Amino acid sequence: MSINILMPALSPTMTEGKLAKWHVKVGDTVTSGQVVCEIETDKATMEVEAVDEGKVGQIVVPEGAEGVKVNAVIAILLEEGETSVPAGAAAAAPPPAPATAAAPTSQTASPPTAPKPAAAPAPPPTPAAATAPSGQRIFASPLAKRIATEKGINLASVKGSGPNGRIVKADVEAAKPGAAPAGTAAPAPRPRPSAPAQPIMTAPGDQRIPHTAVRKVIARRMLESKQTVPHFYLTVELEIDALLAARQAINEVARKLDAKVSVNDMMIKACAKALRDHPECNASWTENEMIQYGAVDISVAVATDRGLITPIVRNADMKGMAQISIEMKDLAARAKAGKLKLDEFQGGGFTISNLGMFGVKEFAAIINPPQAMILAVGVGEERVVARKGQMVIRNMMSCTLAVDHRVVDGAMGAQFLQTLRAYVEQPASMLV
Repeated sequence: MSINILMPALSPTMTEGKLAKWHVKVGDTVTSGQVVCEIETDKATMEVEAVDEGKVGQIVVPEGAEGVKVNAVIAILLEEGETSVPAGAAAAAPPPAPATAAAPTSQTASPPTAPKPAAAPAPPPTPAAATAPSGQRIFASPLAKRIATEKGINLASVKGSGPNGRIVKADVEAAKPGAAPAGTAAPAPRPRPSAPAQPIMTAPGDQRIPHTAVRKVIARRMLESKQTVPHFYLTVELEIDALLAARQAINEVARKLDAKVSVNDMMIKACAKALRDHPECNASWTENEMIQYGAVDISVAVATDRGLITPIVRNADMKGMAQISIEMKDLAARAKAGKLKLDEFQGGGFTISNLGMFGVKEFAAIINPPQAMILAVGVGEERVVARKGQMVIRNMMSCTLAVDHRVVDGAMGAQFLQTLRAYVEQPASMLV
């Protein structure tokens, strides 16, 4: 029996993706673990490896197709002894929607004529469940799904022994057919449709630019954040003369390592040290408990032509500034090229967003759930300030901390900023 290769979910938020490139063609023999295609997700372009072995009998989704839904059939493998793809093997996988929609017309299209009903085929075996009672997707190999369908096994009741809990052939063969697991609840009622959006008037010369996958995800997550996360904001003015002097001295030494430390690299280190001093701020909210992270992982907002992405500097409190600089330069370059690995942008407990290079003096950023805080860094510039009754010129930088009030109270956020100020204004303390 032929084996379907399905569109994988390469991130927790992925619902569809673009099939960027095929590495195999019809007639090629595929082995387990071989890279068969590249999928462009909402964050990066990632390689997909085959789970099963066989010969490519059909490419269902062509190279370059966008809007391919997760779990849609993208190709079909033939097992040993098969010479062609059975008729209707990919019938469950409708073709992906085209990349651009057709231009609207002034006339209303007439509904298509209903096809004549065909003779009812024999009822197929009971399909294996694709989702758990909680609504979460079940990860299983195509072969395991096929065996479960043939044996009438509900995959929601099978515990996977593969990587990340993936259900494999041996798990299904060891399972017994049975009813759905206890606790299966009735499906939740569908939400009521929202009111239609107000139409936007356009004029000759206006352009319609389709949303990218990244832009859609940014819009959805930022809207969700502002609607569900109780933000509050704290702003401080930091004197950075000592930081700039320390940066110059560090770069004299870092030149030997082919590194050039930036102010943003030093802010990553300072925030990481402050989070280590205030572990209660390095946390996330869930409905049942607070999750306090053991590692200090700093996400850094990077602008790309596809949208915003936040690569992560892991264990930033334990790394030297030259190492942070080298890692950040590499992460930013691969983020702009869409070549980040999943674990390089998924996670993180705190985000830094810096618009100082654009001359922005001060701004407030939106928290990136499930994180509890994000620091918005403005431009460092000379300003006239009062010191001991005298007007003097100092290099100052405005920083605004956006905080999830469910996780961090006002006093806790203020104490975090006090510690951050100490590290920035006395950078030698970051080396102790």
